Amino acid sequence: MITLKTLRALALIPLALSATLAMAQTSIVMASTTSTEQSGLFSHLLPEFKKATGIDVKVVAVGTGQAIDMGRRGDADVLFVHDQVAEEKVVAEGFAVKRFPVMYNDFVLVGPAADPAKAKGKDVVDALKKLSAANANFVSRGDRSGTHAAELRYWKSAGIDTPADKPAFANYKACGCGMGPALNIAASSGAYVLADRGTWLSFKNRGDLAVLVEGDTRLFNQYGVMVVNPAKHPQVKAAEAQKFVDWVISPAGQAVVAAYKINGEQLFFPNAR
Repeated sequence: MITLKTLRALALIPLALSATLAMAQTSIVMASTTSTEQSGLFSHLLPEFKKATGIDVKVVAVGTGQAIDMGRRGDADVLFVHDQVAEEKVVAEGFAVKRFPVMYNDFVLVGPAADPAKAKGKDVVDALKKLSAANANFVSRGDRSGTHAAELRYWKSAGIDTPADKPAFANYKACGCGMGPALNIAASSGAYVLADRGTWLSFKNRGDLAVLVEGDTRLFNQYGVMVVNPAKHPQVKAAEAQKFVDWVISPAGQAVVAAYKINGEQLFFPNAR
């Protein structure tokens, strides 16, 4: 005999299934950098976020400039990038709601272990002067990424002109590619390259490349996260995107960032405030 209590319980099953299905199907698009994606961070971070919230994150990994352009067009729900000047500009323009610092690592100048340009040291500006003077083989990402933007700042600090975003020495080559491919080109051609430490640590095809310049305070590399403004683009899943922001800057999310290591070495250091 079916009781009233049983009927009520049966009536709730479709609602429960519907809620579960809705949670399983919820997803957001995150425009981010090749450095975060190719370092392996997201493979570590995003499953933990889904476990906590049920929300899937689909990552589009491009240069920071391209990622921010996706936000301006409303083609992403959240941005996870590393060019603070550009990030603050997109917030000021109203295309993103608010910028939150989330983590940092640093850049390193990588090159042939034999170091024919004698660039090794702790001063990135001095190293770039030597590379230019020696007409050294240098691979630039040349893709408007946060790494590319930092590299151009360092050339400027070295007093080296960069017409059309390229220093005027013959062996400077811009690949227009992500961090992993740029490192591959450098490894195969014996070239110097500026890399973020996270991608370098996860890079397997090093050949005879070695870190030559590190420890300069100017090589600090801050990452920020922000929700794309739904007032500009109503299709943005702002509530779900904000859940990601809130989680990644929370103690739980920051602990997951800190726990990501390769061969015992930490790749990113949480510093959400």
